[in-house]
Formats: sequence, C-alpha cells, structure tokens
Amino acid sequence: MAPTRVGSDEINAFWFPGRWVGGISMIIGPILILVGTLLRIQFDFFFPQQLKAFADHPTLLTTSYSLFLAGNILLWPAIVTLAKLIGHKKPGWALWGGTLVILGLFARTFHYGINHLAFQLVHVQNLQQATKAIADSYSAFHIVSTLSAAILFGWIILAIGAYLSGTLNLVRSIGLGLMSTLMLGVLKGSSLVSAIDTIGLCVALIPLGVKVLRDGPTPGKRTIVGWSGLILGLVTLMYFFGQAG
Repeated sequence: MAPTRVGSDEINAFWFPGRWVGGISMIIGPILILVGTLLRIQFDFFFPQQLKAFADHPTLLTTSYSLFLAGNILLWPAIVTLAKLIGHKKPGWALWGGTLVILGLFARTFHYGINHLAFQLVHVQNLQQATKAIADSYSAFHIVSTLSAAILFGWIILAIGAYLSGTLNLVRSIGLGLMSTLMLGVLKGSSLVSAIDTIGLCVALIPLGVKVLRDGPTPGKRTIVGWSGLILGLVTLMYFFGQAG
C-alpha cells in the first residue's frame, strides 16, 4: 500500500506544543521567575548567606526557590514556541538559540535539585555542617557543568534571531538577551541585575504570549471549564503520586 501523502495544510494544522500551552507558558513562566527572584533579593547572593537566609526564613526561601524553579520548567514550551515563530524567517537562529536555551533550562533545573538538597541539610543537620558540605563539594565535576555556556550564549542567539526575524522588536529582543547575564550555578541569590534580567524576560515574552493566544479561535466556556478541570485534576493526581515517592 502506498504511503498517504500529507499536504502542507495538514502538516501546519498541528504544531507542538500548540498555541495554548506555548502562549500560557510565555505568560506564567516569566512571572513566576520574576516573583521568585524578587522574594530573595534582600539577601546576599553567595551560597553561605543563602543557607543562612534559609535557616532564618525557611518559608520565604522555599517559596522563592520553588517559584523560580516552576517558572524555569514552564519556560520550555515558551522557548519552543518562540523558536517556531523565529524559524519562519530565520531557521538557523531558531535552531541554535532554541536548542541552547532549552539545554540551559535543563542545567538550571539540575542546579535547583542541588539547592533543595542543600536546604534539607540545614534541616536534618545544621547550618554549619550544611555550609561545610556545600563548600567542600562546590567544585565537584558534574556533566551538567558543560551546559553553562548554553545558559550564557543561548539567550543571546535567540534574542538576535527574534530581532532579525521580526518576532520581537529591538527593546523586547534586548530584554530577552538580558537573561544571558542572570547568575547561574548552585544556591545563587538575587541582585539588582537579576531583577533587571527577569523583568526583561517578562517584557519580551508576556506580550508575545498574549498575541499567540489571540492568534486563533477562542474556545467556548464548556471547553475552558472542561480543560481547566482536567488539568487541575491531573496536577492534583501528580502531586499525590509524587508524594508517594
């Protein structure tokens, strides 16, 4: 049997992750990262001070790091969507920029796993022992360290592609590129530069997310309620599944 020939219209009818996932992540992801950044801006950004801040303000630091991590995870559909838009006119910039940025998101997620363990050491041992453990192992090799360059250069390449393709204007492209200067590594706090970087991310992606959501038919109320209930139920189920170990 001869293979079915698929026309270009059928190919373009579906794209991953789609305008709803992509558009919503462009809005929510940057906001979570910005709020997480601002919540810990009052503390010095080096790891001993971050551990001390956690010992003194565990709820605040847990909330800050959790929001940033959630936003970082939610950025991957946003970056895939942005790369798709850039790729219509500048596929090379979209390919390299999108790939490097997503690899950088993986690296930050890995770092935040270490952050979580470090904070738990403060709980189960004490601040002094936790600080010593992190200091003694801070320079230990791990394969994710090879992705540090991806964090640095990916945002710059993606921002240039966004501007050259006309996806973002100059100001918003610069805002996107500022993410290349956001501090990377384990137990990094916030600074004025961090705030500017994450505000730039919001300026770059949130309006584009709104535009992506509006670029198509609006679902009916029943569809919105149905999908919202399904997502809420799925998230709840995943939460309890995760707590079971």
